[in-house]
Amino acid sequence: MIRASAGGPGYLRTLFLHPPSYEGFDGGAGSRYQARREIRSFWYPTWLAQPAALVPGSRLVDAPPDGLTLEDVLPLARRYDLAVLHTSTPSFSWDVKVAEALKGENPDLRIGMVGAHVAVHPEDSLAASEAIEFVARSEFDFTLQEIARGRQLGEVLGVSYRQDGLIRHTPDRPPLEDMDALPFVVDVYKRDLTIEHYAIGYLLHPYVSLYTGRGCQSRCTFCLWPQTVGGHRYRTRSVGHVLEEIALARRYFPRAREFFFDDDTFTDDPRRAEAIAQGLGKLGVTWSCNAKANVPYATLKVLRDHGLRLLLVGYESGNQRILNHVKKGLRLDAARRFTRACRELGITIHGAFILGLPGEAKETIEETIRYACELDPHTIQVSIAAPYPGTEMHREALAQGWLDGGLVDGRGLQQSALGYPHLTTTEIFDSVETFYRRFYFRPKKLFALAREMGRDRRLLARRLREGAQFVRFLTQRSR
Repeated sequence: MIRASAGGPGYLRTLFLHPPSYEGFDGGAGSRYQARREIRSFWYPTWLAQPAALVPGSRLVDAPPDGLTLEDVLPLARRYDLAVLHTSTPSFSWDVKVAEALKGENPDLRIGMVGAHVAVHPEDSLAASEAIEFVARSEFDFTLQEIARGRQLGEVLGVSYRQDGLIRHTPDRPPLEDMDALPFVVDVYKRDLTIEHYAIGYLLHPYVSLYTGRGCQSRCTFCLWPQTVGGHRYRTRSVGHVLEEIALARRYFPRAREFFFDDDTFTDDPRRAEAIAQGLGKLGVTWSCNAKANVPYATLKVLRDHGLRLLLVGYESGNQRILNHVKKGLRLDAARRFTRACRELGITIHGAFILGLPGEAKETIEETIRYACELDPHTIQVSIAAPYPGTEMHREALAQGWLDGGLVDGRGLQQSALGYPHLTTTEIFDSVETFYRRFYFRPKKLFALAREMGRDRRLLARRLREGAQFVRFLTQRSR
């Protein structure tokens, strides 16, 4: 049974909900992800946990990792005054059905939606269903707190809402500058979540993730969050504020084996990253983070010496012209030097690659596969270029006539939404499996993974389970 909250004094009884979805749906890095993944994985719903921490007596329900169905969450509609649903472009139509079902269960329930999709398309989102009373644009933490306090929608910044049959918009809410004004999300994690339900193939299990800042200085044309919600200025919490939350998380979750910093690029400010690392070293924690493949050797060494285990690195492509076109701000030779430095220091890398970016061809796909094998990160993920609304890549695709289908199919599997005269959507889709097979089925890689599993029985069981999931995923893709 899911416990309902009583609501804090002066606040509406508020439910923050990641709606249920199809089996294997990935909760995403702080949001609802675009598709099922090759290996079952779930990120923490940090973007919902943050406003939940601001609303006394609220409740956060993360349906996908908890295995909850629509039937499981429907009774909640009768126990709350306000429900906030996190949505995305691929999941929006399904999330609307969830909102309508909740409204049917309790006609008095007020329902709002948040996420990049509604931030980009507020009017279309509201027009999709009368069950949706409002959407919160861009950063929505304090927006939702004010609504939960009962403030009139027309008085709250950053809201689009329906009133008297018309859709109205309040002025934008300025980006939050004092990041230390945000309360700790780990309080909500402890209250509402089960950390064992969150697992990422390349992170130790169980893990805990949070943000130390928002925004990304890079200008990658494909990246959704900096262009829609977070912005391009890296606004950060103070070092002491971050370390205090980690210390609290250690007390809450002594079984957590790793902490992950989900900032778009934690290493954008090397001196701050070093200061946080030194504090983490004193706490004796193992940690990992996102990083661009240009971190100086000296900084890498400081991070390694103070508990850094793994970096999630977006290499994207092995073709320099493609990287330049998508404004990655990275040179192949610099990425090679960075990777060699990490290997020398014993820092594990999980490499992320994207196929189907503008300029892609059969020859550049081959370049990227060879490049990945040359770099040889410990593990990889291969995605298909996803032109999300609100991104520069989406605008370019519309202008060039490259859009050729949706982001996911009816099973939740990612499909290529981009097709080119010289490279079809089918060829892009099929190249993902080719990439995985050629990278992982090398004798060198198979031997390294086998050796790793031989040293850790727990890891062995996990890798065998993930391997079975991976094979099933490839089988489903080929159908």
